[in-house]
Amino acid sequence: MEKGQFVRVNYVGRLESGEIFDLTDEETAKKEKVYDERIKYKPMPVIVGAGFLIPGLDKALHDMNIGEKKTIELKPEEGFGQRDPKLVRVVPRNVFEGKVDPKPGMVVDFSGMRGRIQSAEAGRIRVDFNNPLSGKILKYEIEITEEIKDPADQVKAVLEFFGADNADIELKEHEVDIKIKLPEQLKERLSSLLLEHIAGIEKVNFIDTYTKKS
Repeated sequence: MEKGQFVRVNYVGRLESGEIFDLTDEETAKKEKVYDERIKYKPMPVIVGAGFLIPGLDKALHDMNIGEKKTIELKPEEGFGQRDPKLVRVVPRNVFEGKVDPKPGMVVDFSGMRGRIQSAEAGRIRVDFNNPLSGKILKYEIEITEEIKDPADQVKAVLEFFGADNADIELKEHEVDIKIKLPEQLKERLSSLLLEHIAGIEKVNFIDTYTKKS
Protein backbone atom coordinates (compact mmCIF):
# COMPACT_ATOMS: atom_id res chain seq x y z
CA MET A 1 0.00 0.00 0.00
CA GLU A 2 1.10 3.56 -0.74
CA LYS A 3 0.67 6.57 1.50
CA GLY A 4 -2.68 8.24 0.81
CA GLN A 5 -4.52 5.15 -0.41
CA PHE A 6 -8.02 4.57 0.95
CA VAL A 7 -8.66 1.06 2.26
CA ARG A 8 -10.89 -0.87 4.64
CA VAL A 9 -9.31 -3.04 7.32
CA ASN A 10 -10.46 -5.71 9.73
CA TYR A 11 -8.44 -6.24 12.88
CA VAL A 12 -8.37 -7.93 16.27
CA GLY A 13 -6.30 -6.30 19.01
CA ARG A 14 -5.10 -8.39 21.96
CA LEU A 15 -3.01 -7.91 25.08
CA GLU A 16 -0.08 -10.26 25.73
CA SER A 17 -2.46 -12.35 27.85
CA GLY A 18 -4.63 -12.94 24.77
CA GLU A 19 -7.45 -10.73 26.07
CA ILE A 20 -9.21 -8.86 23.25
CA PHE A 21 -9.50 -5.10 23.75
CA ASP A 22 -10.72 -4.08 20.28
CA LEU A 23 -11.94 -5.70 17.07
CA THR A 24 -14.00 -4.92 13.98
CA ASP A 25 -15.45 -8.30 12.94
CA GLU A 26 -18.85 -9.38 14.30
CA GLU A 27 -18.30 -13.10 13.70
CA THR A 28 -15.01 -13.03 15.62
CA ALA A 29 -16.64 -11.05 18.44
CA LYS A 30 -19.31 -13.73 18.84
CA LYS A 31 -16.79 -16.56 18.58
CA GLU A 32 -14.55 -14.99 21.23
CA LYS A 33 -17.60 -14.18 23.41
CA VAL A 34 -16.93 -10.43 23.48
CA TYR A 35 -19.87 -9.43 21.27
CA ASP A 36 -21.60 -6.16 22.21
CA GLU A 37 -24.91 -5.44 20.49
CA ARG A 38 -24.34 -1.70 20.89
CA ILE A 39 -21.32 -1.83 18.55
CA LYS A 40 -21.54 -1.80 14.76
CA TYR A 41 -18.96 -4.32 13.62
CA LYS A 42 -17.56 -3.71 10.13
CA PRO A 43 -14.24 -3.11 8.37
CA MET A 44 -12.81 0.29 9.27
CA PRO A 45 -12.09 2.85 6.53
CA VAL A 46 -8.61 4.38 6.79
CA ILE A 47 -6.24 6.51 4.75
CA VAL A 48 -2.81 4.88 4.74
CA GLY A 49 -0.24 7.08 6.44
CA ALA A 50 -2.76 9.69 7.62
CA GLY A 51 -2.79 8.72 11.29
CA PHE A 52 -6.12 6.91 11.27
CA LEU A 53 -4.45 3.98 13.05
CA ILE A 54 -1.80 3.74 15.77
CA PRO A 55 1.75 4.05 14.35
CA GLY A 56 2.60 0.35 14.27
CA LEU A 57 -0.57 -0.63 12.43
CA ASP A 58 -0.26 2.26 10.01
CA LYS A 59 3.32 1.24 9.23
CA ALA A 60 2.29 -2.39 8.68
CA LEU A 61 -0.19 -1.39 5.96
CA HIS A 62 2.66 -0.12 3.76
CA ASP A 63 3.96 -3.67 3.39
CA MET A 64 0.58 -5.30 2.71
CA ASN A 65 -1.65 -5.91 -0.30
CA ILE A 66 -5.43 -6.07 -0.74
CA GLY A 67 -6.78 -9.29 0.79
CA GLU A 68 -3.60 -9.94 2.78
CA LYS A 69 -3.70 -10.85 6.49
CA LYS A 70 -0.88 -10.30 8.92
CA THR A 71 -0.20 -10.88 12.64
CA ILE A 72 2.07 -8.31 14.27
CA GLU A 73 3.35 -7.47 17.74
CA LEU A 74 3.72 -3.82 18.70
CA LYS A 75 5.93 -2.30 21.37
CA PRO A 76 4.40 0.52 23.47
CA GLU A 77 6.06 3.22 21.36
CA GLU A 78 4.40 1.71 18.27
CA GLY A 79 1.01 1.61 19.98
CA PHE A 80 -0.33 3.96 22.62
CA GLY A 81 3.01 5.12 23.98
CA GLN A 82 4.74 4.65 27.32
CA ARG A 83 2.99 5.48 30.58
CA ASP A 84 3.69 8.99 31.83
CA PRO A 85 3.82 9.29 35.65
CA LYS A 86 2.96 12.99 35.31
CA LEU A 87 -0.48 12.00 34.02
CA VAL A 88 -1.35 10.41 37.37
CA ARG A 89 -2.75 13.26 39.45
CA VAL A 90 -4.34 13.79 42.84
CA VAL A 91 -7.62 15.72 42.75
CA PRO A 92 -9.47 17.13 45.80
CA ARG A 93 -12.67 15.20 46.54
CA ASN A 94 -14.70 18.43 46.60
CA VAL A 95 -14.20 18.70 42.82
CA PHE A 96 -16.68 15.82 42.47
CA GLU A 97 -19.30 17.17 44.91
CA GLY A 98 -22.74 17.34 43.36
CA LYS A 99 -21.56 15.41 40.29
CA VAL A 100 -20.55 11.83 41.04
CA ASP A 101 -19.51 9.68 43.98
CA PRO A 102 -15.89 8.86 43.03
CA LYS A 103 -14.96 5.18 43.25
CA PRO A 104 -11.90 3.22 42.06
CA GLY A 105 -12.21 2.12 38.43
CA MET A 106 -14.65 4.88 37.52
CA VAL A 107 -13.88 6.83 34.32
CA VAL A 108 -14.16 10.61 34.70
CA ASP A 109 -13.81 13.58 32.35
CA PHE A 110 -11.90 16.79 33.15
CA SER A 111 -12.13 19.41 30.41
CA GLY A 112 -11.99 16.79 27.68
CA MET A 113 -9.33 14.64 29.39
CA ARG A 114 -10.60 11.19 30.35
CA GLY A 115 -9.05 9.46 33.34
CA ARG A 116 -9.63 6.41 35.50
CA ILE A 117 -9.86 6.72 39.29
CA GLN A 118 -7.14 4.62 40.93
CA SER A 119 -7.99 5.30 44.55
CA ALA A 120 -10.53 7.36 46.50
CA GLU A 121 -9.38 8.27 49.99
CA ALA A 122 -11.08 10.67 52.41
CA GLY A 123 -10.21 13.96 50.73
CA ARG A 124 -7.93 12.90 47.86
CA ILE A 125 -8.81 11.16 44.60
CA ARG A 126 -5.98 9.71 42.52
CA VAL A 127 -6.81 9.81 38.78
CA ASP A 128 -4.77 8.20 36.00
CA PHE A 129 -5.06 10.12 32.71
CA ASN A 130 -2.83 7.72 30.77
CA ASN A 131 -4.46 5.70 28.02
CA PRO A 132 -5.33 2.29 29.55
CA LEU A 133 -3.26 0.64 26.79
CA SER A 134 -0.17 2.81 27.26
CA GLY A 135 2.96 0.92 28.26
CA LYS A 136 1.59 -2.39 26.98
CA ILE A 137 2.80 -4.75 24.25
CA LEU A 138 -0.06 -5.32 21.83
CA LYS A 139 -0.76 -8.09 19.34
CA TYR A 140 -2.86 -7.47 16.24
CA GLU A 141 -4.32 -9.61 13.50
CA ILE A 142 -5.01 -7.24 10.62
CA GLU A 143 -6.44 -7.70 7.11
CA ILE A 144 -6.93 -5.25 4.24
CA THR A 145 -10.35 -6.18 2.88
CA GLU A 146 -10.65 -3.70 -0.02
CA GLU A 147 -9.39 -0.51 -1.60
CA ILE A 148 -11.70 2.49 -1.92
CA LYS A 149 -11.10 4.19 -5.26
CA ASP A 150 -14.24 6.17 -6.15
CA PRO A 151 -13.97 9.80 -4.92
CA ALA A 152 -17.56 9.86 -3.61
CA ASP A 153 -16.90 6.66 -1.66
CA GLN A 154 -13.68 8.16 -0.33
CA VAL A 155 -15.61 11.17 1.01
CA LYS A 156 -18.12 8.83 2.66
CA ALA A 157 -15.28 6.77 4.12
CA VAL A 158 -13.71 9.79 5.85
CA LEU A 159 -17.08 10.86 7.23
CA GLU A 160 -17.78 7.32 8.41
CA PHE A 161 -14.46 7.15 10.29
CA PHE A 162 -15.47 10.24 12.28
CA GLY A 163 -19.00 8.97 12.95
CA ALA A 164 -20.69 11.24 10.40
CA ASP A 165 -21.83 8.52 8.02
CA ASN A 166 -25.42 9.81 7.99
CA ALA A 167 -24.43 12.81 5.86
CA ASP A 168 -25.82 13.51 2.41
CA ILE A 169 -23.06 14.33 -0.06
CA GLU A 170 -23.01 15.72 -3.57
CA LEU A 171 -19.77 15.58 -5.49
CA LYS A 172 -19.42 18.33 -8.10
CA GLU A 173 -16.55 19.42 -10.30
CA HIS A 174 -13.67 20.24 -7.94
CA GLU A 175 -15.91 20.53 -4.87
CA VAL A 176 -18.21 18.55 -2.57
CA ASP A 177 -21.35 19.56 -0.67
CA ILE A 178 -21.88 17.81 2.66
CA LYS A 179 -25.25 18.18 4.34
CA ILE A 180 -24.84 17.55 8.06
CA LYS A 181 -24.59 19.48 11.33
CA LEU A 182 -21.16 19.15 12.92
CA PRO A 183 -18.98 21.10 15.39
CA GLU A 184 -16.75 23.67 13.68
CA GLN A 185 -13.57 21.96 14.87
CA LEU A 186 -14.63 18.68 13.26
CA LYS A 187 -15.58 20.45 10.03
CA GLU A 188 -12.07 21.88 9.84
CA ARG A 189 -10.50 18.46 10.42
CA LEU A 190 -12.69 16.78 7.81
CA SER A 191 -12.12 19.54 5.27
CA SER A 192 -8.35 19.28 5.71
CA LEU A 193 -8.40 15.51 5.10
CA LEU A 194 -10.69 15.70 2.07
CA LEU A 195 -8.73 18.50 0.41
CA GLU A 196 -5.38 16.81 1.01
CA HIS A 197 -6.20 13.23 0.10
CA ILE A 198 -8.95 13.19 -2.53
CA ALA A 199 -7.82 14.11 -6.02
CA GLY A 200 -9.87 16.82 -7.74
CA ILE A 201 -11.52 18.28 -4.63
CA GLU A 202 -10.56 21.92 -4.16
CA LYS A 203 -13.50 23.11 -2.07
CA VAL A 204 -15.60 21.57 0.73
CA ASN A 205 -19.01 23.01 1.59
CA PHE A 206 -20.80 22.04 4.80
CA ILE A 207 -24.51 22.76 4.62
CA ASP A 208 -26.67 23.00 7.75
CA THR A 209 -30.40 22.61 7.21
CA TYR A 210 -32.98 23.89 9.70
CA THR A 211 -36.71 23.18 9.49
CA LYS A 212 -39.61 24.84 11.26
CA LYS A 213 -41.00 22.82 14.15
CA SER A 214 -44.73 22.08 14.12
